[in-house]
Amino acid sequence: MTRFILVRHGQTEWNRVERFRGRADVPLNEVGLKQAEATGARISKEWHVDAVYASPLSRAVKTAEAIAVHYSLPVQPHPDLIDIDYGEWQGLSPEEVAQRWKEDLERWYQQPHLCHIPGGESLADLRRRGLQAIRELAKRHNGQTIVVVGHTVINRVLLLAILGLDNDRFWRLRQDTCAINIFEEEQGDFTLVSLNDTCHLSTLQ
Repeated sequence: MTRFILVRHGQTEWNRVERFRGRADVPLNEVGLKQAEATGARISKEWHVDAVYASPLSRAVKTAEAIAVHYSLPVQPHPDLIDIDYGEWQGLSPEEVAQRWKEDLERWYQQPHLCHIPGGESLADLRRRGLQAIRELAKRHNGQTIVVVGHTVINRVLLLAILGLDNDRFWRLRQDTCAINIFEEEQGDFTLVSLNDTCHLSTLQ
């Protein structure tokens, strides 16, 4: 059995004002840095961790570093954990996207599994590469506990896959900044243990 501690990165300014982030390397803001520290402290109190992986984007790496420091472990960037490619939407607010791609934006919020972001990536593509990464890490760390730091979109599709749910349920899962999710992999199947746990952030709000 491999235990996964799946974490969303801390807050950035583009989370706060709501812009499509994707592959843009937006850093953690002051709140996000504090959230990352609190997440590292929480995880270190509850689990022994054998390895720490992250999306290569700095907001995920920085969050992972705040966890890894408690175990004197390196953060290992994994390319398949990177955020969704938002294509031509990257850096834009929903209001700005609506001016050019109103129907596509409505589909994103109402039927995300059918949305084809101009120049970007579909949820099906994201799910395929993300799940491949998880299965690869499960084999590499059989019998161990590992941290994986990702983004709201990839975390959601991974959790849907773990639960055996389709991507049309994308908006029916929450992934708050620095949320902790726990799941286990054993013989190719998954068990979800906890979802979107943010108790460790209560003193920051």
